[in-house]
Amino acid sequence: MKTKATVKTYGVITLFVAFLFGAAIAKLSYVVLSEEVDGVNLQEKSASITTATKTLYASRGSIFDSNGEKLASTVNSYKLIAYLSSTRTTNDKNPRHVVDKEKTAQELAPILEMDVETLLGYLNKDAYQVEFGAKGKGLTERVKKQIEALELPGIDFVTSTKRYYDMASFASYIVGYAKVSEEGEITGELGVEGYYNDILAGTNGQTTYQKYTSSNYQIPNTPSTTKKAKNGSDVYLTIDSSIQLIAEKAVSKYPEYDVEWALMAVMDAETGAIVASATYPNFDPNNTNTIKSYMNPLVSYQYEPGSVMKIFSWASAIEEKQYDGSETYSSGSIEVADAVIRDANRTGWGTISFDTGFAYSSNVAATLLSKRLGASSLQNYYERLGFGSETGIELSNEVTGRVEIMRPTELANASFGQGISVTPVQMLQALSSMTNKGEVVKPYIVDKVVDADGKVTYKGERTVVDRVYKPETVLKMHELMHNVVYEGLTTMWQVPNVNVMGKTGTAQIASPQGGYLKGEYNNIKSFAGIFPADKPKYIIYTVAKQVHAAAKYFSMPVTTAIEEIASYAKLTENQENIIENKTVTIDNYISKETEGSVALLNEAKLKPIVIGKGKYVIDQYPLKGTNVLNGSKVFLLTNNEERIMPSIIGWSRSEVESLCTLSKVTCQFDGYGFVRESSVEEGSDILSDTVVSVLLE
Repeated sequence: MKTKATVKTYGVITLFVAFLFGAAIAKLSYVVLSEEVDGVNLQEKSASITTATKTLYASRGSIFDSNGEKLASTVNSYKLIAYLSSTRTTNDKNPRHVVDKEKTAQELAPILEMDVETLLGYLNKDAYQVEFGAKGKGLTERVKKQIEALELPGIDFVTSTKRYYDMASFASYIVGYAKVSEEGEITGELGVEGYYNDILAGTNGQTTYQKYTSSNYQIPNTPSTTKKAKNGSDVYLTIDSSIQLIAEKAVSKYPEYDVEWALMAVMDAETGAIVASATYPNFDPNNTNTIKSYMNPLVSYQYEPGSVMKIFSWASAIEEKQYDGSETYSSGSIEVADAVIRDANRTGWGTISFDTGFAYSSNVAATLLSKRLGASSLQNYYERLGFGSETGIELSNEVTGRVEIMRPTELANASFGQGISVTPVQMLQALSSMTNKGEVVKPYIVDKVVDADGKVTYKGERTVVDRVYKPETVLKMHELMHNVVYEGLTTMWQVPNVNVMGKTGTAQIASPQGGYLKGEYNNIKSFAGIFPADKPKYIIYTVAKQVHAAAKYFSMPVTTAIEEIASYAKLTENQENIIENKTVTIDNYISKETEGSVALLNEAKLKPIVIGKGKYVIDQYPLKGTNVLNGSKVFLLTNNEERIMPSIIGWSRSEVESLCTLSKVTCQFDGYGFVRESSVEEGSDILSDTVVSVLLE
């Protein structure tokens, strides 16, 4: 009986084991043959575990000026970190963590421009390592070397890339800027960086390979596929750095007259190439915190242009044979519908000719001519010149302005540039009709695009938009515009050794409440100039809002710029008086002896301003590579805390700001213009808590 029972038990066990084995086989078959088990796609899961994809980043292209000078490039960037844990140090003679936190904070503070207390807040954290916030990121090679020279234990750097702008705020609204994401991707914003972002960025590649499940290393002898990155193209601008520098210097004068904004743009009169576009305020694309406006004045500001528009209302009347320059009229005022149109000289100049009316910028003459033309005809001419439409220049956020002429008062106002709105780039395009025998030429800012293989994939060129005026109409306008400068009401627009023709404009500013703002300085001043008059090479257009100064202070930077541009381009009529090229490229003086640096600057016809009595230079402004004009001040900060106040009487506001920034003192300004008085006398000590109060005049 026992034997039979045993056999029966073994049989049951065998059957049970066979059942389990069959169930396992069935389950395994199900898993192998099924795409999804318990809501998990096993094939996708397996692939994700064993397949890795690595991005191969493309190198972003650079931006150059017309002469091949680099304006924007991709460089190494550094993030400062500090190791706090003592476990890093295995040899007390070679510490690898921050040992003296107080000393570390004190020595880093001036370089990072941070308070010692703030730095100690980071260094006193209970952490293995720390970073130092925004001011500890995006450090340049120069700053890295300054910190490394301190030889502080536990201080290290994390290397990445960033966009670097070699000439800082130079042509900043044209070049634009680029941001770096947390993943290291660089994206252009504003200016050419934004407009040509895809072309500059190139195309990233990738490598796909089999990896160990526990790491990202490729499994040996397994296949991989690679799509190579396509590096970005280089963009060459039409900007001529020498002319841009002259324009930047000119525009830098306007803050002294408390302007809200100002722009000076220079265009090749024949081709439409923009060779300079300087703005106030501008910004340093290396520090986006300096951006006050994300609109480029050249293409994004629209405003009522004032009497510069008389160039085109007069030309249109001439073209339509509605003009006799010797015909006379009574100046002063004229009634139009329910309004009275007045000349700037409200009593007028008596009975004068229409030719004289242009030289005197008579609103009454413009009104009479516009009535002969009619609203539809004048609007048609304005639109053919490009007003009311985008020019299509290679810059983002271009606006169209507004040209709508319907009622009699709108017709009269439009003839002298009120009641309509334009942009500076539209004005340059329209002015090209005066230098191309009536043809309107499209402005452009990009000379060429060169891909990573050196192939030119795009070439900027002269493009005719329309032929609006006959050559004989343009010749008559040359005569009238020349008379504005040499036979008009003022001589302030005349330039030594340069034959200039042009037209001024003063427009009222529209009030948000309706009508126009009141007040002596609530206007927009502008000047459209062409030189040389006998054979036009350049068109210059300058416009500024709310110039708190007499008219001559608006004209002086413009005429100086014209003289310097003509000298640089060898266009002056008296060849004996041609001045040598005034531009000088700043060298690097940091870590060099102060005495030798001063000698080199004097030799280069620059004015060194030494801050401190140290033997060595530890900082400078402007930085290496910046182009400046002969006679410009170069500030040298030395390695000595004993700093003496130089004489700043007659300095510009920007020069005083440079002094205060490097000296790390506060400066306060009252008024506009140049320094008349200073609260800190020449020869006084400049301490860290010094406040320099300056009266400008």
